[in-house]
Amino acid sequence: MRPSDVAGLTRLEVPGGTGDRSGRWRLPGGGRGWAGLWVLAVVWSVGGWLTAEGPVLNVWGWPRFAGFVSAALSPELSAQFLVRTGGAALSTLSYAVLGTVLAVVVGLMVGVLISETWWGTGPGTRTRPAVRRAGWLLTRLGLAVPRGIHEAIWALLLLSVLGRDPLVGVLAIAIPFGAITAKVYAEIIDESARGPYDALRASGSRRGVALLYAVLPIAWPELVSYAFYRFECAVRSAVILGMVGAGGLGFELVLSFSGSRHAEVWTLIYTIVLIGAVVDRWGAGLRRATSARRSGVSAVVALGLVVAAVVHLGGDLSRVLSLRTAGLLTGLMAEMVPPRIPEGGWSRLLEASLLTLQMSLVAGTVAAVAAVAVAFVAARGGTTPGRRAAGTVARWLLLVTRSLPPPVWALLALFLFLPGPLPGALALGVYNFGILGRLCAEVVENLDRRAHDHLVATGAPPVSSFGYAIIPQAGGRFFAYGLYRWEVAMRETVVVGIVGAGGLGRLLEDQRVAFDLDAMAGTVLALIVLSALVDMISTAIRRTLR
Repeated sequence: MRPSDVAGLTRLEVPGGTGDRSGRWRLPGGGRGWAGLWVLAVVWSVGGWLTAEGPVLNVWGWPRFAGFVSAALSPELSAQFLVRTGGAALSTLSYAVLGTVLAVVVGLMVGVLISETWWGTGPGTRTRPAVRRAGWLLTRLGLAVPRGIHEAIWALLLLSVLGRDPLVGVLAIAIPFGAITAKVYAEIIDESARGPYDALRASGSRRGVALLYAVLPIAWPELVSYAFYRFECAVRSAVILGMVGAGGLGFELVLSFSGSRHAEVWTLIYTIVLIGAVVDRWGAGLRRATSARRSGVSAVVALGLVVAAVVHLGGDLSRVLSLRTAGLLTGLMAEMVPPRIPEGGWSRLLEASLLTLQMSLVAGTVAAVAAVAVAFVAARGGTTPGRRAAGTVARWLLLVTRSLPPPVWALLALFLFLPGPLPGALALGVYNFGILGRLCAEVVENLDRRAHDHLVATGAPPVSSFGYAIIPQAGGRFFAYGLYRWEVAMRETVVVGIVGAGGLGRLLEDQRVAFDLDAMAGTVLALIVLSALVDMISTAIRRTLR
C-alpha cells in the first residue's frame, strides 16, 4: 500500500513559516530543524516524567507480573470458559465485520463527493472554480469531527442513547471509520489516471457516470485493499469497545484482569492473536491474489461473515429510528451543547492537552525506532535458513504486538509502572510498533534492489551499498508511515488515558463517571483541535522532507 492509502495525506497549506518557491511552509534548517525539535520535545517529555515528584516504577507489581507471565504456559481451557470465549470472539468479529461494511459503503459514497476529481474543473464543467473549491473545502472539513473522535468515545456516547444494544459497537466503529475511509478513498480517486475521466466528461457524460466507468475500475484494487486494512483495524477496535462496555473479548478481558485470573487472560490473549493471524493471512493473500477465483472466494466468505454477524448480534434497527431514541439523542445534545471548560479551568485543559501531545510524541518515537530496526529482518525474501527463521520470529513479534489493542498493553504496563503518562506512552509505542513494523516491512519487500546488487557486485562494502541504495528508497516511505502513526497515536491516547495513563483520556473518563456531559464535550473539542494541529504539523514535516 502507498502512504496515501493508509494515511490519507492532506493537501492543506500551513500558514506562516518560511516559504520556498512553491509557497510551502518550511522550518529554517529543513529536515534537520524538525529533527532537532522532535528530539528536544521527546527528551523534555520523558525527562519531566522521570523527574516528577513520586516514584515511577511499581515495584509491588513486579511479583504479580512474574505470576502473570508464568500463567502463559497454563491458559484456562475448561469447556465452560472456552464456550464463553468463543461467544465473545464471535461478538467481536460481528462488530468488526458490520462496522467495516458500513464504513466502506459510507466511505465510498462520501469519498466520491469530497474528492477533488468530483469538485475539480475541467471538460464539461460549468460551475465557477471558486465555488467548486469552496464546496470541496467545506465537505472535507465536515469530516473533521467524526474522524477526530476515537471510536471509544463514540461508544460511550451511543451507550447513553441506545444502552447495551449491539448496534452500539457497530455504529461506534462505522462512524469514525467511515469518515477516515472517505478521506482515503478520495485520495485514491484523485491519484487515479484522469485521462479516461476527462475524455468522458468532454464527450458530455455526467460526473457520476464518468467516475463509475473511467475511475472506479482503475481504483478498485486499491479500494478493496484499503477496505481489508480497515477490517483489520476494526477487529482491534472491537476489542477496545468491549473494554468500555460493548461486550465481546474486550469485556471478558476486563473481567479477568480485574479478578487477577491470569490463566483466563492468556486464553483471551491467544484468541485475539489467533484472530489477528487469520485476518492478516487472509488480507495478505487477497492483496497478492492474481486470479479472479481467489477474489471470488474471498467475496463469498465476506458475505457469509456479514450474514453470520447480523444473525449473531440481532440488532433492532427500529430502535435506532424510534421516537424514544430521538428524544434521548436530543436530550444528550442539549446537555453537551454548548461545550464547557472542565473543572480547573483552562489551565487543567491545557495541561491535559500538553500531556496528550507528549504521550503521542514519545509513543511515535518508540514505535518508529523499533519498527525500522525490525522491518529489514521481518521483510520476506530471506535467502538462508537462518535469515528466514529470524524473519518468521520478527513477523510473529509484529503480529502479537499489533493484535493486542493499546488498553491491554497499558494494563500490562501498569504491572511495572505506576499510573501516569509513561506506561500509557509505552503501551501506545508497543502497539504502534507492530503496525508500523508491518508497513515498513512491506516497503522493504517492494524495494528495487538492482542498484544495491550492482554496488555489491562491483565490490562496494555491504554497509555502503545499503546506505546508498536502500535507505534513500525506503526513507521517504518510512517517514510518511511514521508521521501517519503519530497522528493515529494522538487519537489513541484517549483509550490508554481511560485506564489511568493521564491526558485528555483520563479527563474524559472522570467527566463520564460524573455525568459532566457539557465539560466532556469541551474536552472532546480540545482533542479535535489537537488532532488538527498534529495533522498540520505532520503535513508541514512531510513537505519539508520532500
